Amino acid sequence: MLGAPHAGAYDYSYMVSVCQFRGGGGTATLHLGDSAELYRGWPRPSTIISDGAYGLAKFPGDPRTHTSITEWYRPHIEFWSSLALPSTTLWFWNSEIGWATVHPLLESAGWVYKASNVWDKGMSHVAGNANTRTLRQFPVVTEVCVQYVRENRLSSSGAELPLKDWLRAEWLRSGIPFYRANEACGVKNAATRKYLTADHLWYFPPPDMFAMLADYANRHGDERGKPYFSADGKRSISADEWRLMRAKFSCPVGTTNVWQTAQLNGNERVRMSGSSSVVHVNQKPLSLMHLITAASSDSGDVIWEPFGGLCSGSVAAFRAGRHAYAAEIDKDYFQHACERFADEAASLTQEFDFEEEDERAYSTCTARSG
Repeated sequence: MLGAPHAGAYDYSYMVSVCQFRGGGGTATLHLGDSAELYRGWPRPSTIISDGAYGLAKFPGDPRTHTSITEWYRPHIEFWSSLALPSTTLWFWNSEIGWATVHPLLESAGWVYKASNVWDKGMSHVAGNANTRTLRQFPVVTEVCVQYVRENRLSSSGAELPLKDWLRAEWLRSGIPFYRANEACGVKNAATRKYLTADHLWYFPPPDMFAMLADYANRHGDERGKPYFSADGKRSISADEWRLMRAKFSCPVGTTNVWQTAQLNGNERVRMSGSSSVVHVNQKPLSLMHLITAASSDSGDVIWEPFGGLCSGSVAAFRAGRHAYAAEIDKDYFQHACERFADEAASLTQEFDFEEEDERAYSTCTARSG
């Protein structure tokens, strides 16, 4: 199959197991299958975009109520926790009650809550279909996208400690008075007031400041305890390694945690062929997927979208030069996601591959635009 790729050019009547796209510095790999069976084959992620069960029975496999979604998510959260990087950010999309139900499990698995971001779809989402006299509630026009990061811990004197406590414990272990940490960093009082404080006003030391603290402790600390600020007992953590001990984050000026964006109803909305009917009732805007991807990752980073649907997160990641890995168990959604990416590839003059499954025999065909 050669020539310009576009959705109508391919016969999807067979089962496609993997769609792969490359170009513009980014890649995307879309799988037809259960992400729980795929995680171990994916590179470790900088960002995970979860848009799975809401407990609203809106798609095949979605529980009927929120009460059972904790068990639905449990195996996935276990994989996320074991395969995440220290710098991984999780964006958890759900209804308010769905998120509140799953939050204790996320917390127990080592995910630290940072913020709840509210997608406000506006009055157009109501569309006259909410009879408040019958429902006895205000019309619901929101859902949430909750930001989590990893609870990273390091060992000091045999105890696994959060980073704030670990920094303080390592300095104490060196035997050097706290006030000399300011001398180590070349500051008046920022080191003791921010980096080695025991209270809630703790600041994560910038990598250069961390390196200064470690160097000073190893030069002036008790010889018997060296090396200080070490993860393996052999050498101190470097400035670059320390930088990776917390999640990336950048926020465009003027952006808050309330995202006032109407639900899709234009050209971006994926519809059934020859019909006005939408393919997916809860397709996310690319603008919001781009916002969270750009906020928590850099070009070249790996993005996971374990419950792909129409793979909007992967489209945003691909456009931004990231490496996206997505899975979808529903064949129709997967087909439309592949077609969507084929159109994306055509518009950007990219490359793409399909791996076809035909009675357990696999073949690969490659197409290039042009």
